[in-house]
Amino acid sequence: MPAPTLLQHAQIDWDDQGRPLSRQYDDVYFSKNEGTDETRHVFLEQPRLRERFAALPAHGCLVIGETGFGTGMNFFCAWQLFAEAAPAQARLHFVSVEKYPLSHDDMARAVRLWPELAAFTEPFLQQYVAVHPGFQQFTFDHGRVTLTLLIGDVLEQLPQLDAPIDVWFLDGFAPAKNPDMWTPELFAQLARLSRPGTALATFTTTGWVRRSLVEAGFAMKKVPGLGKKWEVMSGEYIGTPAAPLSPPWYARPQLPAGPRHALVIGAGLAGSASAASLAARGWQVTMLERHEAPAREASGNPQGVLYLKLSAHGTALSQMILSGFGYTRRQLERLQKGQDWDACGVLQLAFDSKEAERQAKLAEAFDSGLLQALERNEAEAVAGVALPAGGLFYPEGGWVHPPALCQAQLQHPNIQLRTHKDVAELRKVDGQWQAWAGEHLLANAPVVVLAGAADVRRFEPCAGLPLKRIRGQITRLPVTPASRALRTVVCADGYVAPPRGDEHTLGASFDFHTDDLTPTVAEHQGNLRLLDDISADLAQRLDTAALNPELLQGRAAFRCTSPDYLPIVGPLADPGAFAEAYAVLAKDARQIPDIVCPWLDGLYVNSGHGSRGLITAPLSGELIAAWVCGEPLPVPRAVAEACHPNRFALRKLIRGK
Repeated sequence: MPAPTLLQHAQIDWDDQGRPLSRQYDDVYFSKNEGTDETRHVFLEQPRLRERFAALPAHGCLVIGETGFGTGMNFFCAWQLFAEAAPAQARLHFVSVEKYPLSHDDMARAVRLWPELAAFTEPFLQQYVAVHPGFQQFTFDHGRVTLTLLIGDVLEQLPQLDAPIDVWFLDGFAPAKNPDMWTPELFAQLARLSRPGTALATFTTTGWVRRSLVEAGFAMKKVPGLGKKWEVMSGEYIGTPAAPLSPPWYARPQLPAGPRHALVIGAGLAGSASAASLAARGWQVTMLERHEAPAREASGNPQGVLYLKLSAHGTALSQMILSGFGYTRRQLERLQKGQDWDACGVLQLAFDSKEAERQAKLAEAFDSGLLQALERNEAEAVAGVALPAGGLFYPEGGWVHPPALCQAQLQHPNIQLRTHKDVAELRKVDGQWQAWAGEHLLANAPVVVLAGAADVRRFEPCAGLPLKRIRGQITRLPVTPASRALRTVVCADGYVAPPRGDEHTLGASFDFHTDDLTPTVAEHQGNLRLLDDISADLAQRLDTAALNPELLQGRAAFRCTSPDYLPIVGPLADPGAFAEAYAVLAKDARQIPDIVCPWLDGLYVNSGHGSRGLITAPLSGELIAAWVCGEPLPVPRAVAEACHPNRFALRKLIRGK
């Protein structure tokens, strides 16, 4: 995994007409006079985008790839044309790489130069938050339009991308100003992600760029330009399709045939996200939930924390967290602030020397927009209460009311929620998965997503997944006038959040040994001890010494986690057939047998989110939908493989355990 890179925003100068120029590249973002007219001529007309959009089938998705997002002009113009020309049920997925993203203020100033595009730029600005290195996914127009920004160097980001590209926009700064963007290595990546007929358009007609593109498999031609730009280039890929990106046990399954109908079992964060992402792609989704309403288990706490436990080494988990955090934060912008969520920030105390050392490494590895190392007096000023230590402050973090997020995801008209439906068994009959409760058939569909946390193991294909249940109990503390001083979530071994309404949430205990979910007095007392460690001052403000633990309110639920702390997200294989197909790996782990994975067609799992579900579950819904629909993966390929259910069967074969 690549080490994390510090985010560098674009350094912008503004000319006398209020237009942006890049200080890094000493070049303009767009022409002074033609601007959007040039974009439409080069990137919309040359690849015949209007015709491509109009020809999309029902539920079809056109994927555009771009080098150099800049101010987003090409994206907004393409989105505008898509809105005009595409059938109502079609989708647009736009993937763009950007090394130096504009800050929010600079982006707002730039895009407001095009008031005619406000219907597209304003929704984008509302979601232009928590944009950090790596894959950052946005959704617009009820999921009809997806934008995946790859933040970082193009030759680090594109090799991680798994996406079938239909049209390329090559729009980095001019080759003379930005030679790193125009290299044979880049063109090889474009070819890898292309298929015969993939179109390509670019402003530049530089001879060596054209020759390099031809060598990579693109047939290129010069065409008349616009204004001062006499000529531009367009073409298409005529090379051979690339070899598979992954070994067969991580390959994409065949796309499901038959009606676009899916069952999702479990209506917590993972299930609600999976249902929402499929519904946005035109699937009719039936949700089966055993309780009387969604979010009745671990997703039912009054306040959950956007908790970023990162690594300075760029691990798969860190990459997943950084992408998931951004995606969740953008989704929250649609909810009611103060009642459903609050971007009050999260402070992780440096409660001992080991934690202080870990935090110092993180402060070096990540930019201050994501996290800031604070001395004790600075931390107290941010938190509003006295603290035992300083720590790391995540200014874009905060708390969420998880049931509100689940409810918002389930509002799509394509989702039918059916409660009091406890699925005991799955059967495959005539290409359809059937969900049974005893002798009663509850529902059937060609696609099923199992999202019931550790209970997915009741279904035979998931029985071997090493999921662990950890009981956690939270305590609800009545607010006092003095406790309202708390302004941010504060974490140590536990966490305490600023008030939602008239109460604080405090927690949460860890218990590996009991299956009883009745809240206990002992764990309320344990939570109060956690509060003393977080802030004796806040404990005093809450007058916890006078509280009777036997009268405290709270709830307990099971977290569900995996041995490597990564979620388990993706298609499921037949366990016995998998072990047989790849048995040679037990003798030589370097072998890659040319054997198609024995998938259980149409069966997927989304589980194992542990205490990070608010950050990983929503993006995992997008990952499930990308697997099901054959769309661009919303995370690097290596991260998708690190979250793949097959990783455990693979390790078992190789290690012989």
